[in-house]
Amino acid sequence: MNEMNSNRKIIHIDMDAFYASVEQMDNPELRGKPIAVGGSENRGVVSAASYEARKFGVRSAISGVLAKKYCPELIFVSPRFDRYKEISAKIHKIFRDYTDLVEPLSLDEAYLDVTQNKKGNPSASLLAEEIRTRIFNELGLTASAGISINKFVAKIASDYNKPNGQKTVNPDEVIAFLEELPICKFYGVGKVTTEKMYQLGIFSGLELKSKSQEFLEKHFGKSGSFYYNVVRGIHNSEVKSDRITKSVAAEHTFDVNLSSEIFMAEQLEKIANTLERRLKKHRVSGKTVTLKIKYSDFSQQTRSKTLPYFISDKGLIFETVKELLYQERMKDSVRLLGISMSNLNTEVKKAVVVQLKFAF
Repeated sequence: MNEMNSNRKIIHIDMDAFYASVEQMDNPELRGKPIAVGGSENRGVVSAASYEARKFGVRSAISGVLAKKYCPELIFVSPRFDRYKEISAKIHKIFRDYTDLVEPLSLDEAYLDVTQNKKGNPSASLLAEEIRTRIFNELGLTASAGISINKFVAKIASDYNKPNGQKTVNPDEVIAFLEELPICKFYGVGKVTTEKMYQLGIFSGLELKSKSQEFLEKHFGKSGSFYYNVVRGIHNSEVKSDRITKSVAAEHTFDVNLSSEIFMAEQLEKIANTLERRLKKHRVSGKTVTLKIKYSDFSQQTRSKTLPYFISDKGLIFETVKELLYQERMKDSVRLLGISMSNLNTEVKKAVVVQLKFAF
């Protein structure tokens, strides 16, 4: 039977409005102003928003048109992912001064297992404070942190005192914390699931806890057992520092919709160049090439081809994706094109390691 493990000390670090904060740091004229990274007032989607913009309801994933409507003074800034990656690498270097058990979730957030740490400090709360102070002093950016006995609770806690704050949920506080938590605040419970929970009379952790595992599995399938366990403080997922890359992708959203396949091919060649650079950075190659097409009506289509050998060369990627492009006629003008490479040789390397372990 699963039981709550109270011995682990997990920190979830989440940078505050990371992309927007980097832009404001690099350009003093943007400081204190509402900015959106990505999108434009005519089209596109917002990737990130500064806290000044969030006050008006501007959020990531909303359209640039809507964002400008919410905040007429909004300033749009083009994303600079190379710069964000550069800063992210420095942040992760700080993390590794404390522990090698660092699991990145994205450029701006990660889990750290500090149960045993390089500083020999038994207080995860003090370590989180020190890490946040170092990020600010060395990089000029603020971060928030959640500290608890597992990844699930730490992730929720990091959102509590944002921006530039932290929250610790001690082992003896976990159950009460989860019982009082609104169901919409549970990590992994999205809008659709929240509505379904509401219809079943589940509005808080306490009401979730009152339901049997059978009831939850009946209504939520495999996720039911997950909900049953996490509300009891049971989430034994380890912090994994060796996450294997499953796919590598590159895509581009166009300011003007493309209706000619010749123009699309030109853009796909540029995207293939970007993808080759990313594959080389990760030192991987793959067998399955996927073309992603998003039309002007926001509908999406993918076309894939699996080769008998691994590739990472932009020429071979482009030739394969051209086949996929001309496979059938476009049903509408196109606003986004992307290429991804999956079925990577990282999985082959992993299989070899496992075989060696068994052989010995």
